[in-house]
This record gives sequence, structure tokens and C-alpha cells, in this order.
Amino acid sequence: MRRNRSPIGIGALIIAIVVVGGCIYFLWPSGPERLVDEFYEYESEAEFGKSWDLLSAEMKLRFPDRADYVQNRAHVFLQHMDVETFQYEVGHSKKVKNWRLGKGGKVHKRAYRIPVTQVYDSGFGLFTIEQNF
Repeated sequence: MRRNRSPIGIGALIIAIVVVGGCIYFLWPSGPERLVDEFYEYESEAEFGKSWDLLSAEMKLRFPDRADYVQNRAHVFLQHMDVETFQYEVGHSKKVKNWRLGKGGKVHKRAYRIPVTQVYDSGFGLFTIEQNF
């Protein structure tokens, strides 16, 4: 027995797939934004070793010792600032050409500038830090 497929049913399925795909594409963070989100998720959970693991090789030259990075981040944010909670928002990435980490840094033909806003609820009140990642 052969069943006829309704063109309306197939059309509705295609529209549903396009709508869901569009939502995922526009609402889900892109590659660089996803990496930054993962970094700050670890930072917000005080998993500083995991966030250090996500640093680029060039950035690790600034913080060569993982244990020191973890200790310093914990000291500044958890002890010094007495942070109780930490929230962040990752903005949209923008491509940047010929970017370098510092004056003597390697020139990267293509990089991304991603704004990040961090809000710390500390023993001293709310602190908001805005920086490009």
C-alpha cells in the first residue's frame, strides 16, 4: 500500500527545520564567542586552571606557570575583592586584521575583538569591568 505524502506536511516540516536552524545560528555563540564564553564560565566558577588551559600559547608566555595563574586569580578575586558572585556577558565578535598582543608581539593576520562585561558582587559592592577579549 502506497501512502501519499501531503505537500503541506512536508512544507511545514521544512519551515520548522529552517526556523529551528535559524534560531540556533543566530542565538548560539560563534566559535570565538563560544571559546570566550567557556573561558569566563570557568572563571565564574573559580575553575582558574581550566580557564588557563584555554589561553593561547602566546598568552601563556605572560602567565607561564599554571599554578601561579590559578593562585593569583583566586587571591585577587576571591580573597582580595571578597567576591560573592560573578556574572559576565559576552558581546559579538568583530574581525580584526594585523592584531598583536603587545608591542613586541607576533602580528596575527586575523583575530577577533570580543567585548566582555564582568560584574562582581564583592564585599566592597558591585564592580563592573569591561574589556575586549
